[in-house]
Amino acid sequence: MIGELQLDLARMRAAPVASGPVLTGRVVTCDGGLIEVAGLPLPVGSLGAIENDAGAECLAEVIGFRAGHSLMMLLGDAMLLHPQARVRALGNPGEVRVGPALLGRAVDALGDPIDGGPRLDLKQAWPLAGRREGALERASVHVPFDCGVRAINALATMGVGQRLGIMAGSGVGKSVLVDTIAGHAVADVIVVALIGERAREVSDFVSRHMAGHRRGGIVVVAVPADHAPNLRLRAAQYASAIGEYFRAQGKRVLLILDSLTRVAHAARELALVLGEPGAARGYPPSALAAVTRIVERAGNSARTGGAVTGIYTVLADGDDSNDPVVDTARAILDGHIVLSRALAQRGHYPAIDVPASLSRVMDDLVPPNVAAAAQRLRALIAAREDNRDLVLMGAYRAGSDALLDEALALSGVIDAFLTQTRGAAEPLAASHQALLRLMAPGDA
Repeated sequence: MIGELQLDLARMRAAPVASGPVLTGRVVTCDGGLIEVAGLPLPVGSLGAIENDAGAECLAEVIGFRAGHSLMMLLGDAMLLHPQARVRALGNPGEVRVGPALLGRAVDALGDPIDGGPRLDLKQAWPLAGRREGALERASVHVPFDCGVRAINALATMGVGQRLGIMAGSGVGKSVLVDTIAGHAVADVIVVALIGERAREVSDFVSRHMAGHRRGGIVVVAVPADHAPNLRLRAAQYASAIGEYFRAQGKRVLLILDSLTRVAHAARELALVLGEPGAARGYPPSALAAVTRIVERAGNSARTGGAVTGIYTVLADGDDSNDPVVDTARAILDGHIVLSRALAQRGHYPAIDVPASLSRVMDDLVPPNVAAAAQRLRALIAAREDNRDLVLMGAYRAGSDALLDEALALSGVIDAFLTQTRGAAEPLAASHQALLRLMAPGDA
């Protein structure tokens, strides 16, 4: 305790003291979580502290303007607020604190620890919305990325700096797959953003990944589902900012965002509160644009040599692959992994629908023989799945289709290749060797 107090005193001594007046305003109206404040002209994205009747302060964020008043949304619940409550400006607008002290820690969207550890001493500032780079400053993807999952490594090989989506309905295994990748992927720093998830899942994830030898290279940013929409959106932006900071240091970063759909839901809530009309199935244009902005922040940096490899889970509402968020993500990402509910119900893990999944950069990352073997295995899997009902009914006669005959002959070894024990890892090189052995001409 004394040590923490000494650290706090040292931070206070080092903190710059503003010589000018403190900006303050007054609450004019409060409609749910939306608060109208007079006399406090702050930029969008700024934070403010609002006094309440309990003598405490509620945090709020500026999300817009109306008739000369600032529109703020609470980052918590509207408890004991009263008319004309005083509002004061906090911090530097549009900036968040980052630094190496985040490694091995779990924080919320404001950078405050949620793991029970001491307060963080973060000296560097970084724009919450990121530092936009020119298109030619992004280096191409040319180095393979080892995610630890055999089916992905072999049939949809990822690259360092790629943006990949994991798309599925609820309860199909996205979180388990993400957990495996977070535990075994090869990267200098792993940043995991758990947005809109159940608090239990956040607790379980932190307890699993913050205890082993990899703890010093992982950062968790978590905001559960019961928090305010602007806080959930801010968590995604903060996690991206952390990844950009380490990329600027020349590090290879893996950014896992679970889930991109919850980010779109949060952006939709904010847009509807501000009066923006819903367009595609209730999603205002700005909500889908928020998805694009988040995804585009990942990638390689030609200037520093660092990279942010992005893995984004996308929840297909009602298993609808044409959901606006799924469609937007699929268009902007460099590849996607589709999880099948039918495979999950058969106990097939990971439940990857191989014919529907692809990596758009794989052909530039693997030797021609690996690419050819992957293409052949994809054709066999597609033939088997397309004719599965026909075979199960006994209506198929052997010899009618040479490709299907080969797929049925290799069915057992194909399933053994595609499945993997939960929590186990398969390195990239071993995955490619296993693929070449499976597709060797002598096995046909």
